[in-house]
Amino acid sequence: MDFKLVAGYKPTGDQPEAIEQMVQSITHEGSRGTTLLGVTGSGKTFTVANVIERINRPTLVISHNKTLAAQLYQEFKNFFPENAVEYFVSYYDYFQPEAYIPSTDTYIEKDLAINDEIEQMRLKTVATLLSGRRDVIVVSSVSCIYGCGNPEAFHSAAIELKVGDRHNRNDLLIRLVDALYTRTELALHPSTFRVTGETIDIMASFGEFGNQCFRIMFFDREIEAIYSIDPETGQKLSSLDSVTIYPSNLFVTTRESINRVVEEIREDLTKQIAFFEREGRELEAQRIKQRVEYDIEMINELGYCSGIENYSRYMDGRAPGSRPFCLIDYFPKDFITVIDESHVTVPQVRGMFGGDRSRKENLVEYGFRLPAALDNRPLKFEEFERLVPQSIYVSATPADYEIAESEGEIVEQLIRPTHIVDPPLRLRPSEHQIDDLLDDINRVVHRGEKVIVTTISKRSAEDMSGYLDRIGIRNRYIHSDIETLNRIQILEDMREDRIDVIVGVNLLREGIDLPEVSLVAIIDADKEGFLRNVRAITQIAGRAARHTNGQVNLYGDRLTGTLRTSIIESNRRRAKQIAYNLEHGVVPRRAKKSGTGSALLAEHTTSDDTLQPALYNAPNNASQGVAETMEGYTTTPTANALQGTIESLIEEARTAMEEAAKSLDFVAAAKHRDRMRELQKLTEK
Repeated sequence: MDFKLVAGYKPTGDQPEAIEQMVQSITHEGSRGTTLLGVTGSGKTFTVANVIERINRPTLVISHNKTLAAQLYQEFKNFFPENAVEYFVSYYDYFQPEAYIPSTDTYIEKDLAINDEIEQMRLKTVATLLSGRRDVIVVSSVSCIYGCGNPEAFHSAAIELKVGDRHNRNDLLIRLVDALYTRTELALHPSTFRVTGETIDIMASFGEFGNQCFRIMFFDREIEAIYSIDPETGQKLSSLDSVTIYPSNLFVTTRESINRVVEEIREDLTKQIAFFEREGRELEAQRIKQRVEYDIEMINELGYCSGIENYSRYMDGRAPGSRPFCLIDYFPKDFITVIDESHVTVPQVRGMFGGDRSRKENLVEYGFRLPAALDNRPLKFEEFERLVPQSIYVSATPADYEIAESEGEIVEQLIRPTHIVDPPLRLRPSEHQIDDLLDDINRVVHRGEKVIVTTISKRSAEDMSGYLDRIGIRNRYIHSDIETLNRIQILEDMREDRIDVIVGVNLLREGIDLPEVSLVAIIDADKEGFLRNVRAITQIAGRAARHTNGQVNLYGDRLTGTLRTSIIESNRRRAKQIAYNLEHGVVPRRAKKSGTGSALLAEHTTSDDTLQPALYNAPNNASQGVAETMEGYTTTPTANALQGTIESLIEEARTAMEEAAKSLDFVAAAKHRDRMRELQKLTEK
């Protein structure tokens, strides 16, 4: 199937030109890729979606954190509802890696909590890639460069069953166990099976086409029927001609390989014990002997053990020092890669190997792991580069690496669908800066708009917040000591008009969507460094780029090289945007809002690159549908009509809540839940 982009709007502004340039660059023979320099709110994701449709090749989208990856996943699912859009991020809700600190003789055991739903999504991702489909988009965090098992082993462990095929029932049960399924006599859960006479009920490791639980019925050695069933009641849902049961773990090996794997582990264990004994390190020799022999026993009995990934080199049949298999190995050779917020994501990919290596070297050196554990690692950056044939780098502030990879050719996308112009950057003296800032805050808040203040340190953020508290300005501060869920709540408090000002350090940059913000104040703007370079200032300023009244105050006493470059670049972009608006006779306008003063009206707050649905009045999710339906009343409806409409809206909100929860967008899910409850209260009156 070809990619089919579904949207209620078409490319506008400079999007058509950007799409054409990127398609030409990607399809040019020998091209390594292209860079899309798109300002905040210019519809970069929609542009990339158009490029994917035109190029029509499997695509890997990489984001630098889970939250933005989940956002992109939902956006691409909306754009490509008929194609395969998958989600691949780390499946740990909590992860404490195994480590040893020699200076204090402290061993830290691996501790983790696995999110079962994300694990199923990871398995579904690799199964979709191995199915041969070409219309696949995988949205991933940098988890895609970590080891995830041999694609050939995973594929060979899959069990294909067809009606009419002949199988030995007991052999099938053994293959299910080899695929790491567990037999049970109780209720079925993912990766379990139950046997009743000639019938086998299997709960697959993930759902495919909405099905997850299957009943295989034998007559003698022939598969007589295959049904999709309800796992709780056993009721037949549909008849199937065939089904493929995929393994329940990415690290899987065949029964025939177990003996070879165990023999290789024993051989390396003998060498490592001898090494420690020659060095006179009896403690390490005894430690490695006990730990590895226990793991060998578990692998012999169960086919896996805790920390099985540390033995992945043996299972994959790889040579010492060779790179591990990763998600990228599951893609066909002609796939393309989209690296979102590339100025952050590329350095993150580059830095993963070093941190992992230093931790594992201690484990090996002190007898906690065999040297083979060093080969269970993320890719080195040069390995990543070799595996990725062509890339699209997406950023409002691309770095030197992306520019070099694109051979200096940058595709600019400066025109927003809302026609909002970049906020002006205004240099203000630091003397009396608080009084100056308070005047602007009071003016902005009086208009019903919001403010972001960025400081240079955590302490100064807390002090600033405390001062604003004392003079009665509703505010909260955000920095790295604030837990993630609390950070999300603070942003929600601003969206819901419970606070007017957020004070932060470096957490108010990429991916923060607050269209209500019209003023950004940067304290100590002339203190050049990591938090005050051109890229950082441009990203922070972008938080005010969604509002027609947007402005950025730069407080400092020196016009540094960083500030000069930032202001010049901002003015260049503003000139182009203003010229476009004048040429086409358009007026800047904010993303449409549903109204104020009612908890029932959802605001059209959109993600970084999906302003078009609000602008063109074409909703792409249920929450927007709710808002627009409520706005649609031009006359007073009858009581019965209103009651029916409210019930319809309740159902819409419920559906949206469930969809958001499945997509791991729990903030949106909570908003839909609250909206549903408010609507339910109306039916009680």
